[in-house]
Amino acid sequence: MNIQKMYTAVDVHVNGEAFRVVKDVPCKYYYNLEQLNEQFSGELAEEMQLLLNEPRGFIGLNGCIVVPSIHTEVDAAVLFFNHEGSIPLHYGGIVAVITMLLESGYLKKRETNQYKIETLSGIFSVHAYVENDEVVSVSFESKLCYLIEKNLQVGNISYSLIQADKVYAVVEKGAYSPEICIENISELKKWGEATLQTIQKQSLIKRLILVDPSQKEKNHIKSITFHEDSFIVRSSGFVSTIVSFVHTLFKNDSIADKPFINESICNSFITVEKVKREETGYIFRFESRGFITGVQTFLLDPTDPFPAGFLLK
Repeated sequence: MNIQKMYTAVDVHVNGEAFRVVKDVPCKYYYNLEQLNEQFSGELAEEMQLLLNEPRGFIGLNGCIVVPSIHTEVDAAVLFFNHEGSIPLHYGGIVAVITMLLESGYLKKRETNQYKIETLSGIFSVHAYVENDEVVSVSFESKLCYLIEKNLQVGNISYSLIQADKVYAVVEKGAYSPEICIENISELKKWGEATLQTIQKQSLIKRLILVDPSQKEKNHIKSITFHEDSFIVRSSGFVSTIVSFVHTLFKNDSIADKPFINESICNSFITVEKVKREETGYIFRFESRGFITGVQTFLLDPTDPFPAGFLLK
């Protein structure tokens, strides 16, 4: 075997989402994270495919590249990527990275339980609690999430536009949408594709969230998120949760000062709390936990018949 490159990655599971955390990347001098991201997006494009695509990965896998930060007060810097390329922020990725760093010994436990992680979207103050050498809880605040417009109409579809890491369309479950349950996954996929295409004729979006508000009086909703490439997010999702919370807040369908619960199609949950209201939107606090599921070494062999891998959709 002709081994050109070798990478070791730690796989971490966070609230139904999978992350592949890589630390042993080529050393690079950089003066800000944006410049390093440009370098890696070009020079490591092949490696990103190697690590995320089939047969080594799958369409729902997210990547995290961890490097030392140039800021002395920051514990680590991280670049996130997925099958579409670099992404500025992934809240679940922050949980995955701090879990990997603490449980693998790259970071030492502090009495304050406070750590700082740098991303392309800024520096996050993270509280991580360790018991018996395991990270049992990770919490931090979100970036601002705000309503762009509500009560938009296209055909028989009523929706809101909400800005988080990108613009999301939010549609409440009605007579024309299937029940959000795993038995309806095929029907939901068809509905999501058709609805997203319909809304895109009027609004520039790449994400659609279907919300079932039938338990809104308990600050409890159920949701499913659809991507433009037909991928369905089966987990509750950190961003999907705060987007759904903002949607219900502006409809006066939820109680702002109580925890908000988002249930996934697989019956898992994410709970968030509103921290404060800004002039245009809200900031929330997440609390979650990550689980290391494996440590793997990947070899890039030029004779591999699938050097870039492939994706099953």
